[in-house]
Amino acid sequence: MNATAAQRREYTGPALFSHGFRLFFLGGSLWAALTVALWLPQYFGELSIPTAFTPTDWHIHELLYGYLGAVVAGFLLTAIPNWTGRLPVSGVPLAALAAMWVAGRIAVALSAVVGAGLAAAVDVAFLLGLTGLAAREIVAGRNWRNLRVLAIILVLVLGNVVFHAEVRASGHAEFGIRLGFFAAIGLIMLIGGRIIPSFTHNWLAKRAPGRMPISFSRLDAVSLAGAALAFLLWLIAPLHALSGTLLMAAGLLHAVRLSRWAGERTFSERLVIILHVAYAFVPLGLLLVGASIIWPAHVPLSAGLHAWGAGAVGLMTLAVMTRASLGHTGQPLAASAATQAIYALAIVAVLARLAATFGGTLVLLHIAAIAWFAAFAGFAIVYGPALLRSRT
Repeated sequence: MNATAAQRREYTGPALFSHGFRLFFLGGSLWAALTVALWLPQYFGELSIPTAFTPTDWHIHELLYGYLGAVVAGFLLTAIPNWTGRLPVSGVPLAALAAMWVAGRIAVALSAVVGAGLAAAVDVAFLLGLTGLAAREIVAGRNWRNLRVLAIILVLVLGNVVFHAEVRASGHAEFGIRLGFFAAIGLIMLIGGRIIPSFTHNWLAKRAPGRMPISFSRLDAVSLAGAALAFLLWLIAPLHALSGTLLMAAGLLHAVRLSRWAGERTFSERLVIILHVAYAFVPLGLLLVGASIIWPAHVPLSAGLHAWGAGAVGLMTLAVMTRASLGHTGQPLAASAATQAIYALAIVAVLARLAATFGGTLVLLHIAAIAWFAAFAGFAIVYGPALLRSRT
């Protein structure tokens, strides 16, 4: 059941605080751009941030738990009212949650000054608050099906706790990074597996008849279970050959899963094809991470992690943010030239970053960083005005 239009009209405050997607998509996109703008100077030793994290750990943490945390908040707080029929979280509670997210970003950046323990408490509070808020709404709406999504969010919370604990104990995170990717890719597998075939079917049904996406079947269930098993073993034994073998097998299963969604028929609809392109980096990441375990001298682990992080997470979140922002602000569901440029820049960013991991020049790192910055800053510029104003 959807929240009624009358219920939605009860909120009379600023548009930015009316729905989670407005605040968190805009803030998240700006943070995604800024973190990479700050990361490259750190990488080359030209900038030092007073964080207790190593530069690489800060970079990974702020994209996995900072940026992705914001997008997950925007998505959940917008989707849950449609799942449950309850009022969307808005106004002061939403602003307070956003303030917790901002406080977390500042605390992590200044953790060498304020203390790693305090920074961890402030940072983890945001994801805990989001989880509690989402759980309350799902349980109150008796929407038991989506407790599965909440379970993956809890993995993200756990990963953040472990990440901070590892940094305090040894100065470097490992398990917390793997948990973060487990949660991020798990969300894409679960939610992407719902929306990609659905949006593809809806678009194709209005056009020429032909091959349609195959509905959820035993293969989907096996591919999800296989990936979960592979991730669990990778968490426990990241260098074991069996972990690499299972990850690669899961990659092949998810490549087959994606091929059943008729993505090749949607090239002319950029809002749909970008979802398929984004999901393609899920099996690619599984194959590359698995290969890095089996053939470490030839395939760097960073290739698989960037396929997941810059590719699957970066492209999928942009795809979801653009589509949701258009739909929820009353605009036509069509990818403008500016939106297509955002997608193209994000694809250039991930391809350049992957090439750089295989011995490319430093120029590729600059290209990847500039393209990433332009894509996410571009989202804020193109979609910011609509996110800041009331729907007409």
